[in-house]
Amino acid sequence: MKGLLKNLGLILIVIGAIILVACAFTGNVNNNGILGGSLLLIIVGLIGYIVLNKKLAD
Repeated sequence: MKGLLKNLGLILIVIGAIILVACAFTGNVNNNGILGGSLLLIIVGLIGYIVLNKKLAD
């Protein structure tokens, strides 16, 4: 369980990046909801990765 929690931020970043790549390939780059959602996933994943790894290291 600790391994999944440690990698949760990285998983969110990868999901956000996959959404951005899928939007680029389909040409759906004008939908602000999808682009904003993927940006939010990347930012939350980055912050979560930093915070969770800092807490689990202590």
